[in-house]
Amino acid sequence: MATAGKVIKCKAAVAWEFGKPLVIEEVEVEPPQEKEIRIKIVGTGLCQSDLFFLLKCAKPSVFPVIFGHEAAGIVESIGPGVTEFQPGDKVIPLFMPQCRECRFCKSPRTNLCIKGSAGTLEGKNRENSRITCKGTKVLQFLGISTFSEYTVVKEFSLTKIDPAAPLEKVCLIGCAICTGYGSAVNTAKVEPGSTCAVFGLGAVGLATVMGCKASGAKQIIAVDINPEKFEKAKVFGATDVVNPKDHSKPTQQVLTEMTNGGVDYSFECIGNVEVMVTALESCTPGWGCSVIVGWTDTNFSAQPIQLMRGRTWTGTLFGGEFLTLDLFASVLIPFLKEKLLDAHLIEN
Repeated sequence: MATAGKVIKCKAAVAWEFGKPLVIEEVEVEPPQEKEIRIKIVGTGLCQSDLFFLLKCAKPSVFPVIFGHEAAGIVESIGPGVTEFQPGDKVIPLFMPQCRECRFCKSPRTNLCIKGSAGTLEGKNRENSRITCKGTKVLQFLGISTFSEYTVVKEFSLTKIDPAAPLEKVCLIGCAICTGYGSAVNTAKVEPGSTCAVFGLGAVGLATVMGCKASGAKQIIAVDINPEKFEKAKVFGATDVVNPKDHSKPTQQVLTEMTNGGVDYSFECIGNVEVMVTALESCTPGWGCSVIVGWTDTNFSAQPIQLMRGRTWTGTLFGGEFLTLDLFASVLIPFLKEKLLDAHLIEN
């Protein structure tokens, strides 16, 4: 492309201070260096995590920063040493990359990556940022910063997708869909014929519902205080809905009575510590598994007996997904085939 090897001036939403509104600024995006790739962002989503770090959490501690981590785009140019991508490739940036070299990447037990996560929230990588605004280096949130028309990422922070994929829709694969879908399929490993409860029916929660359905769950209870979300949840596979405001009993008691003792799997997709405990207590003793999917930095506690009675409490980042072309065949195609991205996640 004509811009290869040159600095690109473009627009970006810059956070100058913690807790303050984003500002649309002109930024300069440098050419990619060794093992780096510059991409043009075509579609990006606004994740609750972006708002959380801007408005509620003291990290990143270094400003300015460009948020955004749920996107899809096109490779504009590649740096020296890049072997797996070419200009024109359709791609999704990864906030949970795989360097393929660290002890996490070499283990099939986790999708974490030491190199990919080191320093990205604390601002330690600002000196390596390829984005400048008004003469100041801007921290690239999670190493990608998709609230910019162009961005530069490490080669291991990118994955190719089908050339026919609609970028303005599949950008949600970059966080919400994989996080929710994977929490059911990979982390909980929901079994056929099981019962599930999903707390919170945002994009992540809806994707979790679909993951439960794809795994063969016979009963999927969607829980939310907003009844307007229930019809969408049913489209994704929910068999029952519960609005805690409609009951005088604790939600965990309602679910226990609905399922003759508690659900096999529960998922907290909000980031609310009280709901996390409720989700745990909604699980059946003996084998119930509760997965924390929502993000928060608030401490929480629970009675040890809840775990001593055989329940499992675990968490997940990015749904335990390893982003490869095989993943997109298993996750992306079902969403596109059923047109769930078109009418339900994007428009709502």
